[in-house]
Amino acid sequence: MLDLPTAQSDGEASRRRESHDDQGPTNMFDPSEGYSELKRREFNDEQDKKELGFDDWSNSPTTVADSYPGLSMQDKKNFALLVTLYLLQGIPVGLASGSIPFLLKSKLSYGQIGIFSLASYPYSLKLLWSPIVDATYSKKIGRRKSWIIPIQIMMGSLLFWLGLHIDEMFTNKPDIPTLTFLFFTLIFLSATQDVAVDGWALTLLSKPNLSYASTAQTVGLNTGYFLSFTVLLAFHSAEFRSEPRDEGILQLGSYLTFWAFMYFAVTIWLIFGKDEEHIQHDDDMMDVKSVYTTIWNICKLPHMKNFILVMLLAKIGFIANETVTGLKLLEKGFNREDLALTVLIDFPFQIIFGYYAAKWSSGPQPLNPWLKAFYGRLAFAVTGMLVVLAFPRDGVVSTGYFLLVIASTVFNSFMSTVQFVSISAFFTTIADPVIGGTYMTLLATFSNFGGTWPRFFVLGAVDYFTDATCSVLDGNSAVLNCVGEQEKVLCALALFGFIRQEVKTLQRLEIKKWGLYSHRSRRGS
Repeated sequence: MLDLPTAQSDGEASRRRESHDDQGPTNMFDPSEGYSELKRREFNDEQDKKELGFDDWSNSPTTVADSYPGLSMQDKKNFALLVTLYLLQGIPVGLASGSIPFLLKSKLSYGQIGIFSLASYPYSLKLLWSPIVDATYSKKIGRRKSWIIPIQIMMGSLLFWLGLHIDEMFTNKPDIPTLTFLFFTLIFLSATQDVAVDGWALTLLSKPNLSYASTAQTVGLNTGYFLSFTVLLAFHSAEFRSEPRDEGILQLGSYLTFWAFMYFAVTIWLIFGKDEEHIQHDDDMMDVKSVYTTIWNICKLPHMKNFILVMLLAKIGFIANETVTGLKLLEKGFNREDLALTVLIDFPFQIIFGYYAAKWSSGPQPLNPWLKAFYGRLAFAVTGMLVVLAFPRDGVVSTGYFLLVIASTVFNSFMSTVQFVSISAFFTTIADPVIGGTYMTLLATFSNFGGTWPRFFVLGAVDYFTDATCSVLDGNSAVLNCVGEQEKVLCALALFGFIRQEVKTLQRLEIKKWGLYSHRSRRGS
């Protein structure tokens, strides 16, 4: 899982949604010629406060959605659009995080694959430029389309170029720095588009159905990842053909070229077939520096530091399992196609799990499912080690062992999906509506970075360590071995205990304690 929907001001979203029925002008503020403009929101008028619920916090919703009403026809169309846009984002993510490392594994070391894993970092660092995406736009084109349209054109062009050259690049020894740069650029563009699409989701869907934004993201990203990983690896394999050949039905270059044209097709439809709804209001100008100042102020809020620490540390316990287990199985002789098949089997379960996880997370304590799934992922991190250890010595994969790999994959995916949807629900609950987009991007960035920053070090370490051996001296010059069974248990319990306690404490806080507006009000009173 990669990211969470960002949000705009609820007041702004409400005013824009009110224009859905009359299908008014599509320009941001007025029908005049567009130009790039920065928006400022130093204060809110009384109507804004009423819409945002600051006059009565007790009546404000406390969860992502108090109910799951049926989607209107307009919401269904916009939901389909969101799924399509998120699917397009999932294509490069599936390539960079899934199929490309598997295709390179036979030619590269773990350290070199670790270098290539740097290509996925933009998704975890998009906070650095997301305020620019939120604040800068053309009134004539629309706030979100101003970014989505040119980015998709650039992504389609890059995919088309890669489609012409990547098969040749894979023929000889791959040039890792060049491949890393190209896919880093592709993921950077995808992450930038994600900021715009996340913001647009909050105005495309009506207020009662905003909870479906995370569902659209889950379905779209998982589908794109599935196509670029499982489907691509299956059709790329020569063993998938009914007639023996040296190569598979689908080459990587042809696959990239196909999706390049899909990007172009969706972009053309966005230009001519989809208007972006806007409403005029009298906000002052806001420079980007003020947005970054807002981010810093959010980080200084009470309890936010501990929450950020939880997000950065929570995934350390299972990142090695999710990064290395599949590669280790390939190294031992597990067929690449069989491993892709496990993802194929897992795919429908992810969709089903996402639906039920959203229901479980819609109560007053959305982090309870996250915490239970955290326990489960730690348990399956141990299971992953046992699965690799149990690989048949003769290299012949039995049906029983294959089912074990499938079960491990599906249950680990279940825990991951529950955590993703649950943390998304919590983010939506606590985000200050006045600066919702910036707030959500900040939270999503730290959550994603918690699963990204250890990956490079894990893959690099695999080249050097088989049995971990490290020791340090304590204050009394006694050697503390950090890989002994007793010490590993103590370290795990320390991390486990900290995260468990903090999560329970954080979700008990009143929602208004997370808001910049409420803190400013109390300081000014």
